[in-house]
Amino acid sequence: AALLEGIGSGSVSNPVEDVAHSELIFLIGANPSSNHPVAASWIKNAIKRGAKLVLADPRQTPLARFAHWHLQFRPDTDVALLNGLLHVIIHEGLTDPAFIAARVNGFDALKAAVEEATPERMADICGIDAETIRAVARAYATSKASMILWGMGISQHVHGTDNARCLISLAMTTGQIGRAGTGLHPLRGQNNVQGASDAGLIPMMLPNYQRVSNTAAREHFEALWGVPIGDKPGLTVVEVMNAIHAGTVRGMYIEGENPAMSDPDLDHARAALAKLKHLVVQDIFPTETAILADVILPASAHAEKWGSYTNTDRLIQVGRPALTPPGSARQDLWAIEQIGRRLELDWDYWRDADGDGHAATETPVARVYEEMRSVMAPLTGVSWSRLRSEEAVVTPAMREDAPGEAVVFVDHFPTSDGRASLMATRFAPSVEQVSADYPFVLATGRILQHWHGGAMTRRAQTLEALAPEPLFNMHPDDAADAGLCDGDAICVTSHHGEVNARVAVESSVQRGQLFIPFAYWEAAANKLTGSALDPFGKIPGFKVTAVRVTAAARPDLHA
Repeated sequence: AALLEGIGSGSVSNPVEDVAHSELIFLIGANPSSNHPVAASWIKNAIKRGAKLVLADPRQTPLARFAHWHLQFRPDTDVALLNGLLHVIIHEGLTDPAFIAARVNGFDALKAAVEEATPERMADICGIDAETIRAVARAYATSKASMILWGMGISQHVHGTDNARCLISLAMTTGQIGRAGTGLHPLRGQNNVQGASDAGLIPMMLPNYQRVSNTAAREHFEALWGVPIGDKPGLTVVEVMNAIHAGTVRGMYIEGENPAMSDPDLDHARAALAKLKHLVVQDIFPTETAILADVILPASAHAEKWGSYTNTDRLIQVGRPALTPPGSARQDLWAIEQIGRRLELDWDYWRDADGDGHAATETPVARVYEEMRSVMAPLTGVSWSRLRSEEAVVTPAMREDAPGEAVVFVDHFPTSDGRASLMATRFAPSVEQVSADYPFVLATGRILQHWHGGAMTRRAQTLEALAPEPLFNMHPDDAADAGLCDGDAICVTSHHGEVNARVAVESSVQRGQLFIPFAYWEAAANKLTGSALDPFGKIPGFKVTAVRVTAAARPDLHA
């Protein structure tokens, strides 16, 4: 994040469709077949045209059958695998010396750090044999265009920042960035998470990835908004829950989020939400979080409002209303402004709109958007009128009469000296370790039919019919050892809680591993996950939880 801060494009250097120009695609910690189906189609088309796919994932996801190499490494050992690749690239002279000399800081420190990370040593840790590590490293470094894509299987670890640093180092040491078919692309976890990040919805950031600790940036926004801004970073979702239990946070306003399903250590999070003096939830459905609310504000869905969305490719798209919000539902922006006015904020974006909150025009949203454009450089050339007429524009776009930049970091990085600064990492195991009492490693995630916490997809009858109940995936050998058959009821227990569901016996997971989607309220998977955080990114480790498995006490799991 520090490397790429300031450009307003996050760390997305190339659009996903750039895989069409890649000779090698390195996909790690992501399952596009379920979570990014369009991206999965582009990847498969690229493979058909001759690209080689390296799939690095502990699970055997659907793209495994298209992979030239499937690196089914042990969970929690990402850094070991990636440092092994870096060792080979540096040790065998497969780097790009000219690129490093011109555009990279910290190479010598990285070289020294990975000197001990020989393929043989890393193989003992990650479970991928040394010769395969060497072959993959050589293929990535020597191809004319190698592109790295990753997902939350990289970020949702207590060493998630180190995982990302390793991937950045792979691209920088080999010069695999700044050209078509190369670069780094984190596949975004939710719709418009890119746009939300750009706009500053990150606790330690102002709009356009400017840190609140940056005095000049803070003063600029203080002048714009006419209010003082603190210089201390805000709290992440896990930190907020801890602060509620500590008594320092007493009220929350939650819009379009369902932490009573999506937060880790869910019993702890739900207890925190119930402890609040005042909880306001603004949403389109009565979610698990809304059940705990003191006030529910019925919101507007995407098809009922004006707005913009920025997707994983940095493509900003206009949204138009096709429907009027039903019943007493109101526009999100209208509700936010009404609260702001009652807090004595001089907000008047809605001044020319209908007084009932059912805006007849896009004017209020356009005003907010143009304010954002005035302080977010990547939007400089994307006026609201341009977005209206063209429907979609890639950012950054610096001029209204020119297309945006699909590929960034072509000749420099957005740092004071224009260079990337590499950060060396060393493998260290996470706090969640298997033991005699908790011998399995659990990962949570999503499936094709249901999205995130299931607030919308589980209300879709067809999708619910396709995937009506939660299932724990377990390897056939583990099931046999435990005397379990496909469909048996089991109880899975961690240090943090327990969940009952049925078992699906299949070989998509390795021995000693389990997987369950977290979309099901009746088997809320995040009751099992802990709240230990990455010390840098403050992201919890959803992907590695130590658990044990026993037969469920009753067949009626959710009674």
